[in-house]
Amino acid sequence: MFIYDKKLQYPVKIARPNPRLASIIISQYGGPDGELGASLRYLSQRYSMPFDELKGLLTDIGTEELGHLEMIGAIVHQLTRNMKDDQYRDPAFAPYFVDHTAGVYPTAASGFPWSAASMQVKGDPIADLTEDLAADGTVMYS
Repeated sequence: MFIYDKKLQYPVKIARPNPRLASIIISQYGGPDGELGASLRYLSQRYSMPFDELKGLLTDIGTEELGHLEMIGAIVHQLTRNMKDDQYRDPAFAPYFVDHTAGVYPTAASGFPWSAASMQVKGDPIADLTEDLAADGTVMYS
């Protein structure tokens, strides 16, 4: 059973729009190693986990990832609200805007929409946990 707390885990307060940054951060929302895939991966893998303690842990982690999804969504929303006309035309953001305006849509920064094909759930605890390590170990460098 899930209980929803109607506040973000960590407050997000972004004052100025920045669609160029939003076009990058959106990948953490719905990209191949983003929070949407992470939450669904953990919450799906829990069903075939043979150990109750680890099943509970996968549920806890999947729920935590949903909280991360919500924070990233708030970041993208705040980076794209109140944009000026010239910001919509920014070459980094324009392709996203054409399809989704300023909505928060699960996609990779490349424009490829989120797909369940970007995650694995094998039903084998070792394979599933290895997948989790690989996906959560991905780091973005600037």
